[in-house]
Amino acid sequence: MSQKYNKIFENNKAWIEKKLGEDADFFKKLSAGQSPDYLYIGCSDSRVTAEELMGVGPGEIFVHRNIANVVNTLDMSSTAVIQYAVQHLKVKHIIVCGHYGCGGVKAAMTPQDYGLMNPWLRNIRDVYRLHQAELDAIENEHQRYNRLIELNVQEQCVNVVKMAVVQERYILEQYPIVHGWVFDLETGKIIDLNIDFEKILKDIQKVYDLTNSDWVMSRKNNINLKD
Repeated sequence: MSQKYNKIFENNKAWIEKKLGEDADFFKKLSAGQSPDYLYIGCSDSRVTAEELMGVGPGEIFVHRNIANVVNTLDMSSTAVIQYAVQHLKVKHIIVCGHYGCGGVKAAMTPQDYGLMNPWLRNIRDVYRLHQAELDAIENEHQRYNRLIELNVQEQCVNVVKMAVVQERYILEQYPIVHGWVFDLETGKIIDLNIDFEKILKDIQKVYDLTNSDWVMSRKNNINLKD
């Protein structure tokens, strides 16, 4: 075994000692269950760790990561995570977080055959197609790259809203709310793209409605009933 590999287990022992030193019942509480308010859907990039950049501990966020933070409703992994988080964990917020310098998005901008990755990267190429006029108008390649990263987050937020479990719970409970973020590796800052969640609901309902009800009006009526 390499020293780097063995170091992981040494780190684990040190972490256990640290946690028990802070709270003798830490692992007892941790094993009792989870009730996170947040579902975080991010990129698999090793530099972008959800808990660390958000400053939260174990049990506070439910995490799903894949190449370029894609939400594809044909992908059973991401859809199962969302279904479980919304229906069973009752998360209040779903965050799609991309990051500048994303290799997956860069690959989707490159005319190259990536083999088995081609179908996955096609999801991002489709984002480019949807926003081609805006992107092609950006002369600076680096700025165009960053903008595609932002637009990819936006479109993955839309894909989350397309799911029946999200629509149905939102009508009943006004949650979950979907957010789009980008993490800047050069500054460490989380950038909120201020996705207009209710506007997305209104804009896509005619095509993607799975509830046969007015999402926004149902929300307002439920709020009035609670008041």
